[in-house]
Amino acid sequence: MPKIYLSPSVKEYEEYINGGTEEQYMNLIADAMEPYLIASGIDFDRSRPTQTLTEIINQVNSGDYDFYLGIHSSSAPPALAGWLRGTNVYYWYGNRWGREGADIIADNLSRIYPDSEKVKSVATSTMREVRRNNAPSAVVEIIYHDNAEDVEWLKENIDEVAKTLVLSLTEYFGIPFVEG
Repeated sequence: MPKIYLSPSVKEYEEYINGGTEEQYMNLIADAMEPYLIASGIDFDRSRPTQTLTEIINQVNSGDYDFYLGIHSSSAPPALAGWLRGTNVYYWYGNRWGREGADIIADNLSRIYPDSEKVKSVATSTMREVRRNNAPSAVVEIIYHDNAEDVEWLKENIDEVAKTLVLSLTEYFGIPFVEG
């Protein structure tokens, strides 16, 4: 049975343009993922909203995880606020397993996101969440929370996003996806 670490955002201060916070919506996605993970035979631990990123990374590194999945949303630089849309799936540039997971996630999310051309996997050498984890890692920035269209799409598709993320994990592990 594969084991993952599921880490929805702890950023309660990142407000969505039309109500809610990053922490709130990323935890709703993680909540919706749990039945699919259980049904598909993926064991998981999950971060708590009260944890810091350092505590989360330390917890991951003290465990035995086959994959780390961070779930976040993004905001554009101030000059572009409200204009950018899309999904970026980040992985540590030197980790082939992280890249494989990120590519699978991006491919599957591109099938449900309104503009498939705006979904991509991105190598990074700076994001602490993928750089410092011992497990292969991906961080999904699902939408831009300063873009009203992105936020509305997310609010209407929480279960579909959750299902797609778990489907991606089952593909990564080579196990069947079970709806539950």
